[in-house]
Amino acid sequence: MNTLLYMYMYMYMFYFLFLLSCVFFIFFLYFLINDMVYFFEFLIFDLNSNLISLFFLFDWMSLLFMFIVLMISSMLMLYSNDYMNNDIGKFRFVYLLFLFIFSMMFLIMCPNLFTILIGWDGLGLISYCLVIYFQNYKAYNAGMLTSLTNRIGDVALLISIAFMLNMGGWNFFFYLDFLFINKLFFIMILIASMTKSAQIPFSSWLPAAMAAPTPVSALVHSSTLVTAGIYLLIRFYSYFFSNYKFMFFMMVIGCLTMLMAGLGANFEMDFKKIIALSTLSQLGLMVSIISLGYEKLAFFHLLTHAMFKSLLFLCAGVFIHSMLNFQDIRLSGGFNLYFSLMNFNISSLSLSGMPFLAGFYSKDLIMELMMINNINLLIFFFFFISWFNYYMFFSINMIYFNKFYSIFNY
Repeated sequence: MNTLLYMYMYMYMFYFLFLLSCVFFIFFLYFLINDMVYFFEFLIFDLNSNLISLFFLFDWMSLLFMFIVLMISSMLMLYSNDYMNNDIGKFRFVYLLFLFIFSMMFLIMCPNLFTILIGWDGLGLISYCLVIYFQNYKAYNAGMLTSLTNRIGDVALLISIAFMLNMGGWNFFFYLDFLFINKLFFIMILIASMTKSAQIPFSSWLPAAMAAPTPVSALVHSSTLVTAGIYLLIRFYSYFFSNYKFMFFMMVIGCLTMLMAGLGANFEMDFKKIIALSTLSQLGLMVSIISLGYEKLAFFHLLTHAMFKSLLFLCAGVFIHSMLNFQDIRLSGGFNLYFSLMNFNISSLSLSGMPFLAGFYSKDLIMELMMINNINLLIFFFFFISWFNYYMFFSINMIYFNKFYSIFNY
């Protein structure tokens, strides 16, 4: 009876999230065609002149991002129905995933810094619970590293909220033109974004968070937690683009993150950590694109990256199960999982910018606009974007041609 309940619970969540994502997609098309922006305010508490209200922003960007998050989440629920089949804590796992998605919704839809803090802290706390899900020493250490690193960003966001007290409200969307005089406010926003998106020097928590279950890794490291900082930078891009020093700093940080992650992935043998470091490299690329003033292009790359990176993690989970839960890529090879291998190849080629796949269109646009701008760092970007994807071809080589295939030949 309990098994049937758990199975139906996953399927109900899958149908609910999938239908909700379709609704968001329809609204996105309607808002985009009609060039509409809606603000909704819900009063929660009112006492004399003091009030607490929830403020929601609906525009094409927030609706499209919510569609991607909910679509990937629905597919993960369907995947978890089989992947977490023998786990004793299925009910807790579904609750945590649902709370994670709910926190992300607060972060995406709210233009109010105080409400963003609720989603921001929710992401940090629930990610800690998901990283320590398997309850061993390695997972506990990884969870503590993740939680403590993200606390730095939480403090920076709290300080930025304090700077907005003089504005008479926390709806930053209305005060962007007046906040230009307060550089400390934007420094705090930048630090908060760097911690959440694992930019140097806050990069150590992202590979450590691979102690979480694979469906969590596919959700957290593709379209939710790590992209929250990028999304915040996109919302505040108007100030960063007007300040040369901020732009130069973001460019340097993004390039260093790409360099570190690309080199580190070439020497890594843990299957999930290789994909995590490739995520880190792409996050550095997004920060660099924002520093050039192409915030919509960064958002486009964020969406394409979310789709093929979640598919990479799901394929990695299938391979790890086939290797009796070993994550060392040197033990892989000889899989008879043709559908999973095909999807892994497609997503790896998309990550590498193979023509006519999703990753090609965003990366080709990035290279084209950099050539138009005549920036001096063009050759470095060329290496970062193309050459440092060598680790994905190394992974494909190990999966197909490794000599350990006789051990795990399923």
